[in-house]
Amino acid sequence: MMKQILFSGVIGLFLTLIGTPLLIKLLARKGYGQYIRDDGPREHASKRGTPTMGGIAFIFATVAAYFLSKVITGYAPTYSGLLVLGLMCGMGLVGFLDDYIKIVKRRSLGLRAKAKMAGQLIVGISFAVLSLQFPDAIGNTPASTKLSFITDFGWTIGPVLFVVWALFMILAMSNGVNLTDGLDGLATGASVLVFGAYTFIGVWQFQESCANAMTLTNPNACYQVRDPLDLAVIASALMGSCLGFLWWNTSPAKIFMGDTGSLALGGVVTGLAILSRTELLVAIMGGLFVLITMSVVIQVGSFKLTGKRVFRMAPLQHHFELKGWSEVLVVVRFWIIQGICVIVGLGLFYAGWAAEK
Repeated sequence: MMKQILFSGVIGLFLTLIGTPLLIKLLARKGYGQYIRDDGPREHASKRGTPTMGGIAFIFATVAAYFLSKVITGYAPTYSGLLVLGLMCGMGLVGFLDDYIKIVKRRSLGLRAKAKMAGQLIVGISFAVLSLQFPDAIGNTPASTKLSFITDFGWTIGPVLFVVWALFMILAMSNGVNLTDGLDGLATGASVLVFGAYTFIGVWQFQESCANAMTLTNPNACYQVRDPLDLAVIASALMGSCLGFLWWNTSPAKIFMGDTGSLALGGVVTGLAILSRTELLVAIMGGLFVLITMSVVIQVGSFKLTGKRVFRMAPLQHHFELKGWSEVLVVVRFWIIQGICVIVGLGLFYAGWAAEK
């Protein structure tokens, strides 16, 4: 069964390595280049016209890697896997429409705010509602109406509040990844680390699943996760696909992921967190996305309340650029921050299991 994880990662890597340059040529031929803000760092002016909407590459590669790994190993897709892929593709579609209007229709703001929010709400609500359906033989649905950190805890919040909570998470993480995607390779590399962590979590939860309680040394420390191994397969496919895309997206980037990619990545990270019952833990493992989002909140709040800016420019990565850091220096140091967040998150995950054991 573990072969699925290996196959999905390798296939995802291979498809983006060879598929992304083909997409670059197609987008360049059509003139689908990136719009660059005039008020941003001056060094970014050279990026104007770089092909964007590159998220298409790793979205396609991830979906293909998932299903090909199933065909090769003979295992059937699960509801959990299909739901997470559906969330990724749905959010990616919203981002694609936004990118398309910016680039092809020459409207710099893309989708109007209400239309963009409506698209995200439709995708998010669909995912949240469907994730409470499809119980397995012992009654487990892909998602739980209990809040979770490293596993479910507390009282049931009910389906209505769960949908609201899931929507908040999806919107927050999608916007967080979107804000992080401002420098070559920054969001892609940070996402690779998160997906690597969720590959490990899925494998661990599968080995310690309550479905295997008869063979566990401590059945009380098991995980009530519906399809942990399939979540690991998707996380591995994403890790491989993003690594392959990073080859072309790293500085100097030959292609940008655009909102197509950033909204899809934010959505799929949230989907993995909800279905693996690690909802609050994802705020730590995706700490860079949270940090960058908070820098924008602080900047906007400070300016509205006091008329003064805390940072030279928000999001945070541009503040350090304006302080004189090179783009590559910012990216590598921010990757280190993200790596620390992932290590802390995995440490807490293991500590929670060890405490129960």
